[in-house]
Amino acid sequence: MLVELAVRDLGVIESARITLPEGATALTGETGAGKTMLVEAISLLCGARADPQCVRPGSDESVVEALFVVRAGGASADEELVLRRVVPVDGRSRAYINDSLVPAGRLAEVALDLVEIHGQHSQQGLLSAGAQRAVLDRYARIDTTGLDLAQSDVRRLRREVDDLGGDAEVRRRELELLRHEVAEIEAAGVVEGEDQRLEEEEDLLDGAVEHRAAADRTLASLSDDAGILDQLARAEVDLGSRSPLASTAERLTQLRIELDEVSADLRRQAEAIEVDDVRLDAVRLRRAQLSGLRRRYGSDEAAIIDHARRCHERIVEIEAATARASVVSAELQSASDRLDAEAHAVGSRRRAAADTLAEELAEQLQRLALPSAQVVIAVSDDSALPGAGSHVEVRIATNPGMDPAPLAKVASGGELSRVMLALRLIGSGGPPTMIFDEVDAGIGGAAANAVADALRAVAEDHQVLLVTHLAQIAAVADEHILVVKNADDHRTTTEVHPLDQDQRIVEIARMLSGDSDSSVARQHAEELLVGRLTSPRDSSR
Repeated sequence: MLVELAVRDLGVIESARITLPEGATALTGETGAGKTMLVEAISLLCGARADPQCVRPGSDESVVEALFVVRAGGASADEELVLRRVVPVDGRSRAYINDSLVPAGRLAEVALDLVEIHGQHSQQGLLSAGAQRAVLDRYARIDTTGLDLAQSDVRRLRREVDDLGGDAEVRRRELELLRHEVAEIEAAGVVEGEDQRLEEEEDLLDGAVEHRAAADRTLASLSDDAGILDQLARAEVDLGSRSPLASTAERLTQLRIELDEVSADLRRQAEAIEVDDVRLDAVRLRRAQLSGLRRRYGSDEAAIIDHARRCHERIVEIEAATARASVVSAELQSASDRLDAEAHAVGSRRRAAADTLAEELAEQLQRLALPSAQVVIAVSDDSALPGAGSHVEVRIATNPGMDPAPLAKVASGGELSRVMLALRLIGSGGPPTMIFDEVDAGIGGAAANAVADALRAVAEDHQVLLVTHLAQIAAVADEHILVVKNADDHRTTTEVHPLDQDQRIVEIARMLSGDSDSSVARQHAEELLVGRLTSPRDSSR
């Protein structure tokens, strides 16, 4: 339950601290006094969007803090929980749980189990199919854990099937292609640098005749009679006997010896060159084969060999995936069967409980001044989860002769509030603290009395904070807090004052007639407060 609320520099509230008891507490005051700003403060603790414009003018930040006591079951001690929200004029808001900084989303998760706020517009959540399904599940005490787990397993296994490479046929085709590529590369026996060597050999074979002819012509120039070697020999003789030219003769001798060696080397090279058209065709064919492999698998022999390696690795992966896919497919089939069974079990319970909930809801609405209320709860399937009755729609008719229609189309804000109250009276759960922010707007007379009785009944099992302008509602509260706005030429402030019995009479008289000094209004106020003594909570005191 909410034990204490502290607000600083939020809107018209400079500083306020409220201690809240168990049961119902009424929060009243003139329009604009700041009642709804207190509800806004609690909304911030529930993770609501922080608006810097709500910071009190002249202040750097707004601070909202609340102490909750979480009731423990059995012999365990109760737990105290402090939630705090800081909203600066500039920058992001900050959220704290027990003085530890947390994301605002985490604050919302924790507050979800602590407090629930109902207002003229907060009932819109009741219009969603998910919320209406949750109402039915809580009412019928339907445990969807098995269904949720089965759904999770099916989703997980389907993702694994996708990650394994799709269906078996896709994997088979990929495996067949990979094996073909590996076989082609391995059969070719690719060796790094091979094409460069073959290119050199092709050049040799392709020009063998011309190479030998060129060698023969050169040998003839060097070695034939009157060739270069003979001419050099004669020059050596002519110069050798002449001492002034002896050094040149020696150089010619060295040159002749070197040319003689060149001639011998050239003769051996020429003799090694063979004209082999068969080998030339084989080299050209091999180079064409390597060229084709490069076009398909890589820029050179190293890339082709690496491609074969990667194909081998992928083959191993696919073979392992195929084996795993067989196991996963069996698990998926089992999970799908379990999901189907869980879905139909949950769907059967939802359909069985729908009529009973509709009857009880109609009875409660009739007690809440909707005497002609008719309720139908339609349960149907969606394509994603056949059999589970996932689509739940509350349909209502509040006037005679009308067919029940979806809440969103026929229910006003006040009627939605009464539908919510009826669900709470039926026992559809909810957190320990509930705040009703002017859910009585737009109603009066018998409807107001009926809503007051309903709120008093809700307060038997919950801590309830009632922000109201209706005297009937305020009178059913166990405690009463007055919100007062004070204004002068310089500033406006809001104060909160707990009221004793006499002060309550004055405030309720004001709410009844607008004149707290009216004796008739005060008498009526006393009668309203005396009527409160019939509540089970007061009777037990």
